[in-house]
Amino acid sequence: MTTIAVTGASGFCGSHVARAAAAQGAEVVCVGRRPGPVGRHVHWDAALGRPPDLGGADTVVHCAAAVGDPVPGSPREAAMRAVNVAGTAALLRAAADRPLVWVSSASVYAPGPERARLREEHPVGAQLNAYGRTKAEGEALALSAGAVVLRPRAVYGVGDPHLVPRLLGRVRRGLLLLPGRDVQLSLTAVENLADACLAAAGWPAGAYNIADPVPYSRDEAVRTVLAAHGVHARVGHLPAAFARAAATAAERLARRRPLAEPPLTRYAVAQLARGVVLDVTRARRQGWTAQRTLTDYARDLGQDRPRAG
Repeated sequence: MTTIAVTGASGFCGSHVARAAAAQGAEVVCVGRRPGPVGRHVHWDAALGRPPDLGGADTVVHCAAAVGDPVPGSPREAAMRAVNVAGTAALLRAAADRPLVWVSSASVYAPGPERARLREEHPVGAQLNAYGRTKAEGEALALSAGAVVLRPRAVYGVGDPHLVPRLLGRVRRGLLLLPGRDVQLSLTAVENLADACLAAAGWPAGAYNIADPVPYSRDEAVRTVLAAHGVHARVGHLPAAFARAAATAAERLARRRPLAEPPLTRYAVAQLARGVVLDVTRARRQGWTAQRTLTDYARDLGQDRPRAG
């Protein structure tokens, strides 16, 4: 029986990877501060810089990461770097020659031309926040060590603690304002990412984009998510330049409270205002195919939501 160590298995992406591995018949070792949903738990705090005990694993999937949008130069940014960069270095020492899949993010990419599909050769750089910068530094270490690096974009699904809750929290009086005009965006269902994590252990080392089968219209995707959560709101638009200016002002004010995240950031605006479509040809050539879509997510939520009456 294959043994797979999953770091961050108590988190959103890691828990889905751990369950998927167990469903395939693997023995799962959940490596992190808290136990995962299945398998055996090995305690490890990625922020401490010590290599984890990988429990005799044959393969390692590294999902542990610090996520957020902290004020530059703040203690929270330093804490994020400790996990995403120093934690990666510690994991690489422990993984040694084992096959390693390292979950990165499309946030590492430099801004690209509108309507262009981003391939893995697109430059990495000019990240807008600490998350993008530290993920880029961590993945550089992983690539140098011969790992397979996966770059999903805007991962969503059941248990998502970041993307969808923030979107729902922006609804005011039945209105959700989005920056700029409608654009085409790649999104990544967490199930598609989990499938890729388990398949990628046998892929050639390097970076691979991971996304749903087709890109989405941003406005239509947002309406789908709102309806799936039973939120009745219309989508409106703000000029993108106004949204960026407001985000810049919010970031400046947030420097007075370095332990808190700004309510609006340039990164958050860019995530919604810029059309970003990932080219997943490289992963498809390895036999991986994304199976799940936003429609599946909405359908499943609708089935689970209590019916009135």
